Amino acid sequence: MTGTPHLTARPAGRHALLVELPDAGRTAAFHAEVLRRRAAGTLEPVEEVVPGARTVLLDGVRDPEALARSLRAWDVPPAADDDGEAVEIPVRYDGPDLADVAALWGVAPREVAALHSAHDYRVAFCGFAPGFGYLTGLPGELHVPRRATPRTRVPAGAVALAGSYSAVYPRATPGGWQLIGTMPDPGPLWDPARRRAALLAPGTRVRFVPADAPDGTVAA
Repeated sequence: MTGTPHLTARPAGRHALLVELPDAGRTAAFHAEVLRRRAAGTLEPVEEVVPGARTVLLDGVRDPEALARSLRAWDVPPAADDDGEAVEIPVRYDGPDLADVAALWGVAPREVAALHSAHDYRVAFCGFAPGFGYLTGLPGELHVPRRATPRTRVPAGAVALAGSYSAVYPRATPGGWQLIGTMPDPGPLWDPARRRAALLAPGTRVRFVPADAPDGTVAA
């Protein structure tokens, strides 16, 4: 992406700037460019950078309006693929919505594991609950709608799909995503005692790995 003609930047309070972009790809590219410039020392001081689905919040900015003007002149290349090591998430594909998702995909339930785990994912942004990362990478033909009726309680470790995103619930909360599996031990997803409490921070590469079921067979 060269230049930022579709960027909208507006002050959010006295010392923050909310940057709006048209799609997830350009949001990821802009977020990566902000981090690159900050690391290189070519970005004016910004205390916090918070990506969203179509926004990036720049907080702790001395002059938001001046920064907004300068952003429009940036050349923002597409986000580069990260060759760093991916976080592997073990999954037992045993979720209560597995059959429904299989029907939407036009496959047998036993094929969902292979289809879902065949792709590399990336954390686009975090939200909803501490440690909850919204993962992109699911091909368009595998996108599924949210459930018509949300559940009042989704257990910790539930591996879920909604729209273009995959996710793993780090704690028990209400939720309306389609549940296709279980991470046997979700504890590492959010650990306040760790220097970086969230395992799945924005930009992190993620790979889902089918895990053994309790009876010793490979989950399918």
